Amino acid sequence: MSILTPRYGWSMKHVILIAVMVIAAIYAAWTQWADITMIAIKDEESSHIFLVFPIAFWLVWIRRIRFRRCRPRASWIGLLLILAGYAIADVSYHNAFQAGWHGGAVMMLVGAVMAVVGTQVIANFMPAVMILALLVPVPGNVRLAIAGPLQTATASVTTLVLETLGFYVERSGNVVNINDMPVAVAEACNGMRMVFALVLVSYAFAFSVPLRNSVRLMVLLLSPVAAIICNVFRLAPTVVLYGNAPAEVADGFHDIAGWLMLPVAFMMLMGTTRALRWAMVPTYRFTLATQAS
Repeated sequence: MSILTPRYGWSMKHVILIAVMVIAAIYAAWTQWADITMIAIKDEESSHIFLVFPIAFWLVWIRRIRFRRCRPRASWIGLLLILAGYAIADVSYHNAFQAGWHGGAVMMLVGAVMAVVGTQVIANFMPAVMILALLVPVPGNVRLAIAGPLQTATASVTTLVLETLGFYVERSGNVVNINDMPVAVAEACNGMRMVFALVLVSYAFAFSVPLRNSVRLMVLLLSPVAAIICNVFRLAPTVVLYGNAPAEVADGFHDIAGWLMLPVAFMMLMGTTRALRWAMVPTYRFTLATQAS
């Protein structure tokens, strides 16, 4: 049965109003949205932005039964959120604070939806709302603070794995040498190009399955560890290819393997929850047959 019936309080009027408000919010902050899109296209370390809306829609879809228990009501709080987002964007623009400038546009978008459906609906779909924060491109200083330790850890573990497999390699900082060919981790497999995509995958998994909140937190906290493990899976054969094959072959493998790591990370998360269940650790809030919360 469709939820667009008076019985559940939803109608085509709400769909139209949401569409109008969202279009208006995007139009009002068109410069910010265009800049976010351009950054996602040109900066590989921000390409995870393209995954945010699909995952947000997925998190709404798996909770669609909640539309039947929360009725839409116009909310003045949504209008205040729009004004607050506009003010933050304006102040950030005049103070050269890019994250605030972009974040204000995202806040206006959330406020536009809230103004039509109300706070109760937003609260019922909070996981889908919270993930929109990753639409804001990560500032360069934050990325560097995360990328440095990730690259060092990845280079160290990769060297250990290759030595265990019988390859003669040497490591100097973030550079792994094989057959007198230096391979910089930042160039061959930059952890930052995957870490936020893996955070998105971890977040989607954590809130797509009815896990206990403690297990959800564990999954999210382990996402940097998953990033290192996936980077090692990607970097080890890449280093071998750079040392024994044409650079074009190694570059091609590097690019393809980057996207393959996302399903690998998802399978790792599935394996983690299965291991917890095997160890008799309480993992799920409900039976798997129930709707994810």
